[in-house]
Amino acid sequence: MAEKPDKPVPASANCQPIVKIGHYTLGTTLGVGTFGKVKIGEHQLTKHKVAIKILNRQKIKSLDVVGKIRREIQNLKLFRHPHIIKLYQVISTPTDIFMIMEYVSGGELFDYIVKRGKLQEHEARRFFQQIISGVDYCHRHMIVHRDLKPENLLLDHNMHVKIADFGLSNMMMDGEFLRTSCGSPNYAAPEVISGKLYAGPEVDVWSCGVILYALLCGTLPFDDEHVPTLFRKIKSGIFPIPEYLNKSVVSLLCMMLQVDPMKRATIEDVKKHDWFLKDLPEYLFPSPVEQDSSVIDTEAIAEVCDKFGVKEHEVHNALLSGDPHDQLAIAYHLIIDNKRIADEAAKAEIKDFYVASNSPPAVTETNRPHPERIAPLRDSTAPPPQDKARGTPVKRAKWHLGIRSQSKPNDIMLEVFRAMKALDYEWKVINPYHVRVRTLNKMTEKYVKMSLQLYQVDYKSYLLDFKSLSGEREESDEEGGSVTPVPPPPPPPPSPHPHGHHTMEFFEMCAALIIQLAR
Repeated sequence: MAEKPDKPVPASANCQPIVKIGHYTLGTTLGVGTFGKVKIGEHQLTKHKVAIKILNRQKIKSLDVVGKIRREIQNLKLFRHPHIIKLYQVISTPTDIFMIMEYVSGGELFDYIVKRGKLQEHEARRFFQQIISGVDYCHRHMIVHRDLKPENLLLDHNMHVKIADFGLSNMMMDGEFLRTSCGSPNYAAPEVISGKLYAGPEVDVWSCGVILYALLCGTLPFDDEHVPTLFRKIKSGIFPIPEYLNKSVVSLLCMMLQVDPMKRATIEDVKKHDWFLKDLPEYLFPSPVEQDSSVIDTEAIAEVCDKFGVKEHEVHNALLSGDPHDQLAIAYHLIIDNKRIADEAAKAEIKDFYVASNSPPAVTETNRPHPERIAPLRDSTAPPPQDKARGTPVKRAKWHLGIRSQSKPNDIMLEVFRAMKALDYEWKVINPYHVRVRTLNKMTEKYVKMSLQLYQVDYKSYLLDFKSLSGEREESDEEGGSVTPVPPPPPPPPSPHPHGHHTMEFFEMCAALIIQLAR
């Protein structure tokens, strides 16, 4: 249920009233958009800064896009890309919709260009590659910007581009931006200003072409204070080409600023262009993962059900329908895509891009991830757990003995039970993903015992963890029987090192089980 904003609380007789939305205090206005204002917000407890976009319900109703905005916001909350502003939370009130978004402190790319003038080619290329990566990500998930311009491209403290207003500007009716102060026709494609029909992606390509020109030249390819004259220039597609531009980038500009949208370069064409490919970071366009379309990711299905409040069969039906515009299908593929991007981030060691910069929920005993969980999905901001007795950080286990698998959790455990049966091991089920195992050492007439626990390591990978129980007293039968879903509970603390022959017996038991599983 949406939270209602608290009533304005006057700080004192001499100060402006403090306005709170949820757990955030509203600050100064950062800008004015199509549907309302954008203000800076500060979390009352953590002091974490966010940008709060305020959408006026009356304006949304007048454009008759309430339902569409609601669906788009649901998908935008799933967006996770290093060069797109993140949407964290949405709070609704009878008069407004408050979007809690990532706050970027480096200002607009527009101001950067105005201050620097034309950029060096390598710097312009770096910005442009990041922009195209973000635009491509959204196009693949059926969202078009339609208002790309340097004012909507923000810079973070590392001078990386963050695309803002993605997914909402495409709610405006065609031509609406021409009647508002926030829109700029300088970046609009010929078919847009002519009132012609268009699909969407091609108008973003045109705008990206204008942005690339502005980065390289410090001016606009089409500009005039007299709007009708400006429109004539845009429709003609003729723009000045400075002598200092090399032939390669000129060919790319001409491909993107093609008046006929049917002849205009696509995002795929841009991605293959020689000028664009130079010094291209791998993380911007991760290699696609070959995936059997008949295999459904149950974790992704569960997340879609949770986000949209639907049943599993509804998501399955959406995927089987083959409709690329179905909102549930889009959300499902977004989640799969985010996992792929996160994996590439881990390889490239750029995890800071992918870790949401809002204050995440505190790590508790019930939601702590496995220590091997991949870095981009781990909470990098939370302090290490404290030893209550000493007040010093608790050292986590660095190594875990086990086997990793990408099979389904139930399939993994089924194979484990088959292997234990083949080895004539005895076991007790604690829950479907945790068993205590023992086998009798005929030489010593004593049992060798271990625990097998299945953990979720990352989005789609699981670890079967082996833990020695030798020397421990057999626990009562009352501890078993409870059924818990994956992901299972957090890993137990590191077990005491088994001593002497117990160590060898434990490893022999593990080796026998691993060999049997391999068969």
